[in-house]
Amino acid sequence: MKLNDKHILLGITGSIAAYKAAILVRLLVKEGAQVKVVMTELAKEFITPLTMATLSKNPILVDFFDPENGQWNSHVDLGMWADLYLIAPATANTMGKMANGVADNLLLTSYLSAKCPVMVAPAMDLDMFQHPANTKNIEILKSYGNIILEPATGELASGLSGKGRMEEPEVIVEKVIDFFTSKKKLNNKTVLVTAGPTYEPIDPVRYIGNFSTGKMGFAIAEELANQGARVFLITGPTSLNTINKSISRIDVVTADEMYSAAINYFPKCDIAVMSAAVADFKPSELFQEKVKRGKDNLQINLVPNKDIAAELGKIKSKNQVLVGFALETNNELENATQKIKSKNLDFIVLNSLKEKGAGFGFNTNKISIIDKNGRKSDFELKLKNKVAIDIVNKLVDLLNQKNN
Repeated sequence: MKLNDKHILLGITGSIAAYKAAILVRLLVKEGAQVKVVMTELAKEFITPLTMATLSKNPILVDFFDPENGQWNSHVDLGMWADLYLIAPATANTMGKMANGVADNLLLTSYLSAKCPVMVAPAMDLDMFQHPANTKNIEILKSYGNIILEPATGELASGLSGKGRMEEPEVIVEKVIDFFTSKKKLNNKTVLVTAGPTYEPIDPVRYIGNFSTGKMGFAIAEELANQGARVFLITGPTSLNTINKSISRIDVVTADEMYSAAINYFPKCDIAVMSAAVADFKPSELFQEKVKRGKDNLQINLVPNKDIAAELGKIKSKNQVLVGFALETNNELENATQKIKSKNLDFIVLNSLKEKGAGFGFNTNKISIIDKNGRKSDFELKLKNKVAIDIVNKLVDLLNQKNN
């Protein structure tokens, strides 16, 4: 049994394709998976909870609590129990809500709480599938790290023929098996990733910071975990959440805190990816009380923070790989190349604020990768989760070269 003891949470939405969920559950259980099912209210109009409970051998969850005894159905517990959250079928309505953080039923709150990878199998009419709003939502879901199982082309419930049929259960189960059993490129590797900004306090209510959201670093951490790595993610203040259970998150605020965490975890790691936007300076003095506005100008003396990448470069062993990031506004290539040498990096990822749609706050990024020999590879503007794949592929290539 290829899915022996895997925990799969199956979400069923209100689509005519919901009948396929019965076959899907039967096949998953046959492969040894433990399956729990959460349904929307409308899904019950297409397939009964009794059918799904019988096939899954578990109670079916629809409401936030059991109306008979008031027992709470914890979406948090469901998200922590699952090794994979499979939403099949997924309607345009549900995917739109997932993309925009709407949480008006148990299926959606479980999605927002999930600590596991999420796989989505869309099902809808061809015009709905091709609508710009739907395609945009799918791209957003992909940028969050969700795995989208492309619908098949064929006869639809409307009588039309085109792309929109939920993929057949047998195919979905094969994709689930491939997800769990395919050889990961970074199995048995441990990776340190830094992400987000740092905040350097001036007084109890003010700080020096930057516009980093952490999206790039989090995308890298997720892709590394997807490829089998154990990841230590040291992140500055951000609203982002991790998905993969192989990611251990360490939250920090200041550059000094990030430095201490990085120095602590780096010796345990094979690779470090320094994607955080660490503040270069901090106030030399921390005011203990809120500084009041006065008639005179306030002067704050700034002193340099430790260069975390450079410090790791000093203690890096020959078997470790160290990757840096550079966000430049001028002389990009020259400055980035110099950092490779001064910080003992294996390669550096160069971003430029001059590129529209790249840098802080965007879901997209445009990068160049420069190696120790000065070779430069340019990549097109793309979603940050796709950029993360490019960076991880470069890491894998480098590791393969070291091993040959």
